[in-house]
Amino acid sequence: MADEVRQSGDAATAGPRGASLPSTGEPWADLVELMARLRTPETGCPWDLEQTFATIAPYTIEEAYEVADAIERRDMGELKGELGDLLFQSVFHARMAEEAGHFDINDVVRGLVTKMVDRHPHVFGTERIASAEAQVGAWETMKAAERAKKSVGAEPSALDGVALGLPALMRAEKLAKRAARVGFDWPAPGPVLEKLQEEISELEEALAAPVKDQAHVAEELGDILFVVANLCRKLSVDPEEALRAANSKFGKRFRAMEAMAKTRGRDFAKLTLEEQEALWIAVKVVERSAPVDS
Repeated sequence: MADEVRQSGDAATAGPRGASLPSTGEPWADLVELMARLRTPETGCPWDLEQTFATIAPYTIEEAYEVADAIERRDMGELKGELGDLLFQSVFHARMAEEAGHFDINDVVRGLVTKMVDRHPHVFGTERIASAEAQVGAWETMKAAERAKKSVGAEPSALDGVALGLPALMRAEKLAKRAARVGFDWPAPGPVLEKLQEEISELEEALAAPVKDQAHVAEELGDILFVVANLCRKLSVDPEEALRAANSKFGKRFRAMEAMAKTRGRDFAKLTLEEQEALWIAVKVVERSAPVDS
C-alpha cells in the first residue's frame, strides 16, 4: 500500500498534463510545491485528491514501520528512501489541513521547533542535566505537564496521551508503564509470572466450558497478552522488538524446513505433521551446530 503513495508522488514530478515541476533549488520548497500540485483540483492526481486524513493514516503508519525495518537491516540507502516516504506523509497531512483552514506545514515545523526547545532547557536555557537518565525523567515530567494543559475541563489521568493507534502490544506496555509511575505495579518479575499462570488457567477454563464462548476466549487471550507485555517491561525487554525477533526466527526456520524437504525430494506441504515436526527439530539441531560469528 505504501508503494501506491510513493508511485503517486513519483509520477507527480511530471506535473499536470506532462509538464515538469520546476525546481527552486530548495528541496523543501520543491516538496511542498509538489504536494500542492498533487492536490490541485482538476489538474492534480485523482488518487491524491480523493484522500482524507483517515485514508492516509494507514500509509503513514506503514511508512514508519518501513523506516524501522530499514534501520534493523542497516540499509542506509533504503533508509534514505523510507525517510523520504515518511516525510511525504507529514507533508500530505499538512496540505490537507491547510486546505481545510486548520494549519500548514510551516505551522507544523514551527510548533515542532518550539516544543523541542521547551523540552531541552539544558541545551537552550540555563538548566543543567547530568545524565541521559536524568534527561528522560525531566522529559517525562514536561510531557506530563503538557498533557495536563491539554486536559483542561476534563479529569486528568496518568494514562493520558497513550495513542489509541499504537500497535496493541506496544500500547499495552506503555499503559502499564504509565500506571507504574503512580505506583500501580508489580514489585518484581516473579509476581508477573504468577499472574501469567493465573491468566492461562482462566483461558483453560474458558476452553473447557461445555459451551464455547468465543468472546470470553478472546478476552482471556487478551489478558494473557497484556500480562506478557508487562512481563517484558519488568525484564527491560521491548515486546515489539522481541516479537519481531521471534517472527524472524520462525521465518528463517520455516524456510529452512522447506529447503530441507526439497533436498530430500519431498514437497513440504504434502508431509505429515509428524514429518514436518521432525524437520523442525532437524533445523534446530543445524542451528545449534552452526559456528557463531566472532
